[in-house]
Amino acid sequence: MAIYRNFINGEWVESISSKTADNINPANTDDVLGTIKQATRDEARSAVEAASEAFRSWRSTPAPQRGRIVARFARLLEEDKENLSQILTREEGKTVAESRGELQRSINVADFCAGESRRMTGETIPSELPLNFAYTIKQPLGVVACVTPWNFPVAIPVWKIAPALTAGNTVVFKPASLTPATAIRIVELFEEAGIPRGVLNLILGSGSEAGDEIINHPAVRAVSFTGSNSVGVRLYEECSRRGAKVQCEMGGKNPVVILEDADLDLAVESTAQGAFGSTGQRCTATSRAIVVNEIADEFVSRIAERAKNLRIGDGADTQTEVGPVVDSNQFKSVLHYINVGREDGAELVCGGDLPRGAGLNKGYFVQPTVFDKVKPDMRIGREEIFGPVLSVLRVKDFDEAMQVANDSEYGLSSSIFSNDAARIFRFVDEIETGMTHINSPTTGGEAHIPFGGIKSTGIGEREQGSTALDFYTELKVVYVDYTGRKREGNLY
Repeated sequence: MAIYRNFINGEWVESISSKTADNINPANTDDVLGTIKQATRDEARSAVEAASEAFRSWRSTPAPQRGRIVARFARLLEEDKENLSQILTREEGKTVAESRGELQRSINVADFCAGESRRMTGETIPSELPLNFAYTIKQPLGVVACVTPWNFPVAIPVWKIAPALTAGNTVVFKPASLTPATAIRIVELFEEAGIPRGVLNLILGSGSEAGDEIINHPAVRAVSFTGSNSVGVRLYEECSRRGAKVQCEMGGKNPVVILEDADLDLAVESTAQGAFGSTGQRCTATSRAIVVNEIADEFVSRIAERAKNLRIGDGADTQTEVGPVVDSNQFKSVLHYINVGREDGAELVCGGDLPRGAGLNKGYFVQPTVFDKVKPDMRIGREEIFGPVLSVLRVKDFDEAMQVANDSEYGLSSSIFSNDAARIFRFVDEIETGMTHINSPTTGGEAHIPFGGIKSTGIGEREQGSTALDFYTELKVVYVDYTGRKREGNLY
């Protein structure tokens, strides 16, 4: 059984810690992939110091040369796609088709960021003074901490690490403890691509010890975090006290609005994909279906039938459509919310129990679940469940649908199903989310397009796309006076 190691200053180093955690396949708890030794504070500090030492040389490396390393990483990731997809499925639980999709997204992101190394442009600005020239340049920050979750353990690290490195920063990467094998493989591929010593470092450990040491180290000039609101807000408070930049992508309670003129077949299939794909463990998962009364009965009947017919099982089986939730804690949390929904008076239409069948008794499987007649003030209609649970909220018309959709502390993703152009464009104008979809699921995104949310979902600049490097760079303004003489008058 593997003992996972940290990567510090170009060396794979086994932790001296006595605190361990097993890496368990959520589809079969008898299958233990390996053991993490939880890194100590001293080891985390060593990783930051290595990154700090490597920064001066790395920032001086021309950006296109940095981009070539990221491009080589993308090609190696492409070559390793099937292997890493299998590791991802075994470690995190999603279906192998979903894992392959995540790997392709990661390859696309790395390709895009490599190209950005040749587009790190500023702008020239006309001066109001004669014989003066003003322009801007982008410069790296220094050491960046990338703190990532377990639900997209390849894509999210890549969309943080690739732009950070392209911009000229050095990185300390702390992944979730539940997904160490994918994290290690990412770093191995960067190592094979030629990343210099100390430029990328990996620490496997708890957030309360190793993570705390990293984010509070004075050499860490920025932290990019994806995870829960409780952790993200606390991290933001701590880092802002010392002036470090912070980027947090946190929770979601994403609505789909379904109007009476919608293509109901399309709406049902897309809602099922959004709610039950990746076992509902996406920040962009469809959590609330807001349906006008006129078609609500038919929609509920159809979505329940679709949920009942989804094939549950080990993600390694290509016939599986819904895999397990990631671990025992998440399993208990999802079941708790299902009980809360019952107790609060929502109507359980389907699911709500443990599935039965061969091979399911040793995994963290939950039936795809649909609640109807959920009220906006019910907990299952307001709190992020992060599991295969859909809440249906009935409304009388479009205006009430908008009110209910926006009645959330979160603002990540949304979608609408309608063929009425006027209401579609009103929805786009009025919906309080950072991303929205028209006649398609709330999930999904493209590597060259910005990703992120508003309200309690997001802090700091958006990730990916044209905004990918914004968080990882500082803008410097340069004034060039070529008059050759002292300036007269008001200097502002």
